[in-house]
Amino acid sequence: MQKHLVVIGGGAAGFFCAVNAARMNSQLKVTILEKSSKVLSKVKVSGGGRCNVTHACFDMNALVQFYPRGKNFLKKTFHWFNPSHTIEWYGERGVALKKEADGRMFPVTDNSQTVIDCLLREADKHKVEVVLHADVKEIARKEGFFALSLGGDRVMKADFVCVACGGFPKAEHFGWLNRLGHTAETPVPSLFTFNMPGNAITSLMGVSVSNAQVKVVGTKLVQQGPLLITHWGMSGPAILRLSAWGARNLAEMDYQFSIYVNWVPEYTEQTLRDVWASIRNDHAQQRMGGKNPFQLPSRLWAYLLQQCETDENVRWGELPSKQQNKLIQHLTMQQFSVKGKTTFKEEFVTCGGIKPGEIEPATMESRVVPQLFFAGEIMDVDGVTGGFNFQHAWTSGWIAAKAIAEK
Repeated sequence: MQKHLVVIGGGAAGFFCAVNAARMNSQLKVTILEKSSKVLSKVKVSGGGRCNVTHACFDMNALVQFYPRGKNFLKKTFHWFNPSHTIEWYGERGVALKKEADGRMFPVTDNSQTVIDCLLREADKHKVEVVLHADVKEIARKEGFFALSLGGDRVMKADFVCVACGGFPKAEHFGWLNRLGHTAETPVPSLFTFNMPGNAITSLMGVSVSNAQVKVVGTKLVQQGPLLITHWGMSGPAILRLSAWGARNLAEMDYQFSIYVNWVPEYTEQTLRDVWASIRNDHAQQRMGGKNPFQLPSRLWAYLLQQCETDENVRWGELPSKQQNKLIQHLTMQQFSVKGKTTFKEEFVTCGGIKPGEIEPATMESRVVPQLFFAGEIMDVDGVTGGFNFQHAWTSGWIAAKAIAEK
């Protein structure tokens, strides 16, 4: 009797599980069920349409530090399939990856369609069936098989099921998995930008700072990296990483909190005070507006002077002490009120999902329901931006595929 694997979800994790299971066991019938009208849609838009496939981090202890949730689980799974394996897997199928300065890895074509075409070719080659508009409503465990109830009163039988349908935004969406005996951590958004309605900083939309430090006031949450000013507030890697690490805290605050931004993170307020006299002397005859010794974007520098009520035409040597104090404080600890969030479009990720403790890391099989597997973001495992969530998708998909193929 031919065994049937049904993969729920036509995203990165689902496809990787399906094509690898079919490749490793040609006797297996493999079907992908996708509830929408197209597959791999997140792959398509990720990395600005270039697809950030993985991250060039090859030390497993360092790699797991990029995941706010699921670290201990990933220490075990990356042993089986990690960024080196991802690069090799795609390379063997004609998709060469390149590393950028920040460690992110993209196809050399700079086009996400290259990755999509590769996965579709593999599905075709290994006779994986893809069914669109197939929304799974319920899974029932029968004697030796699963019965999947789909929209439109359809029922499909399966010997193995891999749940790879991505994260759910609401706890009630996990009902069909709860009824199988699984528990889910309540989902909250991760990787979002900060809204600052009415703040003067938004007039600088489009200005980016290559390195800033951002701290959430009253917490230990702090991140450093590139920061982008937008027409609604702030974005960029420093903000997105902060939102990932603070996902639960910030949800509890109902996204109403304050942050300190240090525009010159090589200094603290005190160390900048210590060197201020020599900076001032070096530029004594130059106008404040014309000379910015911190390599900050000129629009940001002009804004900071304005915030400190400093005339751009005043010379460095003539800067009154009141404005000087204000400027030092604004450079190292400018405070902003955050009122709400905006979901970061292409990298939308949910914190929360099926508890990793209910899943066997060496196989991705449920410890609650035999023959049921999980892959990708449906688990309470998520990474910061930079290719880490895709790496978890490839890893979990491959491990599940191998375990199913061997059964």
